[in-house]
Amino acid sequence: MTKHYNPEFRQEVAELVLDQNYSVREAADAMNVGKSTVDKWARLLRKERTGRETNPLPISAEQRKIKALEREVQRLKMEKEILKKATALLMSDSMSGLR
Repeated sequence: MTKHYNPEFRQEVAELVLDQNYSVREAADAMNVGKSTVDKWARLLRKERTGRETNPLPISAEQRKIKALEREVQRLKMEKEILKKATALLMSDSMSGLR
C-alpha cells in the first residue's frame, strides 16, 4: 500500500536533512518514513532551491504556488483563445447580415 503525504509534511521532513543537519536515516526514523523516501524528498527540495526543474509534485510552498500560477495562466490563455474565436465568429455573422 502506498502512503500519500501532504506537501507540508514532505517539506518538513526534507528540511530536517537540508537545514537541521539530520542524516537521511535519522530523519526517516524520527518521522517514521522510509529512508529512500526521505532521500528523494531531500533531493527534490535541494533541486527546487537551486532553481532546477523538478517533477510535477513540488515540495516547497513557493514551487507549489508557481505550479498553480502556471496552471492558471494556461487556463486563461485557453479562455482568451476561445473568446477570440467566438468574437470572430459573431463578427463574421453580423457582417454577413449587413449585406
